[in-house]
Amino acid sequence: MKKHNFSAGPCILSPEVITGASEAVKDFNGMGLSLLEISHRDKNFVDVMDEARSLSKEIMGLDDDFEVLFLQGGASLQFCMAPYNFMHSGGKAGYLVTGTWAKKAAAEAALFGEIAEIGSSADRNFSYIPKDLNISDSLDYFHLTSNNTIVGTQMKEIPKTKIPLVCDMSSDIFSKTIDFNQFSLIYAGAQKNLGPAGATLVAVRKSVLGKTSRPIPSMLDYSKHINSDSMFNTPPVFSVYTSLLTLRWIKKIGGLTVVEKQNNLKAKYIYEEIDRNSLFDGTADKRDRSNMNVCFLLNDDSLKNKFNSLCSESGIVGINGHRSVGGYRASIYNALPIDSVKTLVDIMKHIELY
Repeated sequence: MKKHNFSAGPCILSPEVITGASEAVKDFNGMGLSLLEISHRDKNFVDVMDEARSLSKEIMGLDDDFEVLFLQGGASLQFCMAPYNFMHSGGKAGYLVTGTWAKKAAAEAALFGEIAEIGSSADRNFSYIPKDLNISDSLDYFHLTSNNTIVGTQMKEIPKTKIPLVCDMSSDIFSKTIDFNQFSLIYAGAQKNLGPAGATLVAVRKSVLGKTSRPIPSMLDYSKHINSDSMFNTPPVFSVYTSLLTLRWIKKIGGLTVVEKQNNLKAKYIYEEIDRNSLFDGTADKRDRSNMNVCFLLNDDSLKNKFNSLCSESGIVGINGHRSVGGYRASIYNALPIDSVKTLVDIMKHIELY
């Protein structure tokens, strides 16, 4: 049976990306070797890394001040690398706390200096995005999380600042058109919307680096990775290559304009059903609802087993909400077909008959 993969991560990938990656594992570029076996210094992979970096930059429309890297350690390591490279010794940074991962990012940065909590939605279980923020120009940088996977909220507008903007885009990178040049640092774990776990995409402005007056360990220094063309150490070869295939797929289907249109349509289908159907409630404020992670509750506990059975029988997987909040979470990343969303919506309509 065809599965409808609503998992929040690792993410669903397009069939052609899966096919291309599996073929490379068996024989990469006709070398008679698996992608998993070749040296990362082999020209065949150097070309992969170069294309992945340049294509990322092209799709995001980044200016010449940006460098794109594929690093390891997930977004969680970036919670540390961002302040290491951006916070001055004895400095202060601002954080918008809109969910679990934003909270963890702020806690990590507090090891390096003072943290100003510019806004928080913890008072309502992170169900909304704080507005009307007062961001001081004296801060070293301002960090935000564009999409909150666990609670299903998403920033629809990015606040204007005169200081460097740092953004964790792990769960909505490449999902819509946006002015990426307004940021000084963008990072995103690949496994949410780009590729398999193992790589983290980082886009950083070169002009903001080297100003912290603090020693930085080599592995945590963006400049070191830039100077080594993103191969300071052995990169996650398979994850980078699969991410490249996804980037090629995004460009092939028409870029972020087309991707955004498809994602808006998928989100519209499921949110309209949540609002129409009295058996379901969305958990996020309507104006802050995520187009990537749709979180909702079933109001009648007596129907839970039946709803779960209908989902299972229809091949729906990964629909359960995060263990910390419960309910349901339909992650509708780029590669999820609209037919999968329609299958879920049909079940939501069908459960009304019981």
